[in-house]
This record gives sequence, structure tokens and C-alpha cells, in this order.
Amino acid sequence: MTGNLWLAVPVSFALAWAVVRLRLRFADRGLDQPNHRSLHERPTPHGGGLGIVLALLLTGAWLGVPNILLAMVLGLALLSLTDDLWHLPFWLRLAGHLGAAAVLCYLVALPALWWLPAMLAVGWMTNLYNFMDGADGLAGSQGVAGFAAYAAGFAMAGDSAMAAWCAAVAAACAGFLWFNWPPAKIFMGDVGSIPLGFLAGGLGMVGAWQGAWPSWFPLMAFAPFVLDASATLMRRALAGKRVWEAHREHTYQHMVQLGYGHLGMTSRWSALMLAGAVLAMGLLALPGWAQWTAVLAWLTFLAVLGEQMNRRWRELQIEC
Repeated sequence: MTGNLWLAVPVSFALAWAVVRLRLRFADRGLDQPNHRSLHERPTPHGGGLGIVLALLLTGAWLGVPNILLAMVLGLALLSLTDDLWHLPFWLRLAGHLGAAAVLCYLVALPALWWLPAMLAVGWMTNLYNFMDGADGLAGSQGVAGFAAYAAGFAMAGDSAMAAWCAAVAAACAGFLWFNWPPAKIFMGDVGSIPLGFLAGGLGMVGAWQGAWPSWFPLMAFAPFVLDASATLMRRALAGKRVWEAHREHTYQHMVQLGYGHLGMTSRWSALMLAGAVLAMGLLALPGWAQWTAVLAWLTFLAVLGEQMNRRWRELQIEC
């Protein structure tokens, strides 16, 4: 029976690949137009995340994932699709994200004292994933690495069904990445990035609460996204800027503008994502003190790399 669960992985990849391929047959509709805040130079279709969402909903139903969790994923996808098409107010989107996080807290019977920090953490993860979906192949690569790590963590904890579903999510991201790897033929859009961010934060919280992994594990699995988005938000907030508005101040955006291009930047980030995911899985076998030492060392390493890149960007701006 356990072996049959993992059939969800190739099925998920095939579903996502087929839906994105179908979307590209209408590539002249729903185009994301270049602007002064974007990194792409030509109109490109968005909505590729529909393939990911359909794949994870169907495989989740097959694997027995709670219907209420699937309903939240579907609800966030529909909310985000509406936003992709008509640009909803930020407060309305945020209310939907926090509402989904609250339902998840109820679903896992989280003590009331932990609801607010859990909702804020899941809500932030939901939005930061969307903030980081701004370069070819980046969000898809993080989805493959991060959810593969979750799959391994749940498998080591003995939860085969949830492990298979996380692996299916990673496979769906790979199916999308087939068309999104630089140079991208299609973008994910909010319809894909918001549900993925919700699952990255939500399943990370569920796994920690249920004892599948330590509290540091979700952070390690998605560290490049969390650090870049959080540091950028802090810099913008301290500068008095509107943190929810689109911009070109993330480290990955600076790398593209510094001449690495989408391929050079995404290749390097993907290597860091994969290394962090593998390290996170390996650390589960070590004592607690060794885990936290390695986690802090890895986060420091990533922070130093990011600051070096941002410093190069600032120096370039001064020279110009």
C-alpha cells in the first residue's frame, strides 16, 4: 500500500506538465507585461501555477489529505487567480491568507496561546513566497527543494501519506519548472505562489507541532526565500517604503541586474536551495545541539552571501 502512495509523484508531475502545456496553447492571452519593477523584457503568459494547484488537489484527494486543507488551498488559489486578473486590495488578500492560517490552527488543534504567532508565521510565509516569485525558475526550484525536504521529514516520522503528498507537490513544481526554467515560457502567478507559500508555512507548522521535525526544519528547507524576503522587508520598512508594493530590491533581483541574468542567478540559487534541503534532512539524525549549531552556521553563510551581493549592488549604484 505504501508503494502505491508514491505513484502520486509521477502522476503529479504529469498533471502539472499537461496543464501548463495546455495553458501555453493560449499564450497570447493573460500576458504579464514588462514594467519598471519587473525583470522580464517581453510579454509572458502567467497562470502556470494552475497546473501545480490542480496536481496537488487531485493527488491530495487520492492520498486522503483532509478535505478542509484541500479546500483552503483551492480557496487561496481562486482568491489569487482573481487577484491576477483584477488586482484585489492588499487588505482583502491578507485577510484571506490569515483566515486560511486560522483554519489550519483549528484543524491541528493548536492551543489558543499559539494561534496568533502561528497565523503570522504562516501568513508571512504565504506572502514571502509570492514576493520571491519574480525571476525565471526561482519559485519552482524552491518548491522542488523545499517540499522534497518536507517529504523526507514526514517519511522519517512515519507519515507516509503526507510524505507522498509533499513529494507530489515537489513533482508538480518540477512539471511547471519544465516550462519556467530560464528563459521562461510562462510564469507561475499568484495562483501558484500563494498556495505554495501557504503550504510551506502551514505544513512546516503542522510537522513541528506533531513532532515530525524540530522547529528549525521549515526554516532550513526554505531558507533562501525566507532570508531574502525578510531582510528586504526590513530594509524597506526602515526606509519608510510601502512593503506590500512591487519593487526590485530583493537580492535575487540585484543579481539579475548585476549581469548574472536569470539563468546565472537561478542556477546559483537552486544549488543553495538543494544544499540547504539536503543539509536539513541530514541534520535530523544528529543531536539537538549539533542541529542548532549547523542551522545557525548555514543561515549565517547565506546572510553573508546575500550581503556581499547587496553591497556590490550599492557600489554599482554609487558608480552610476
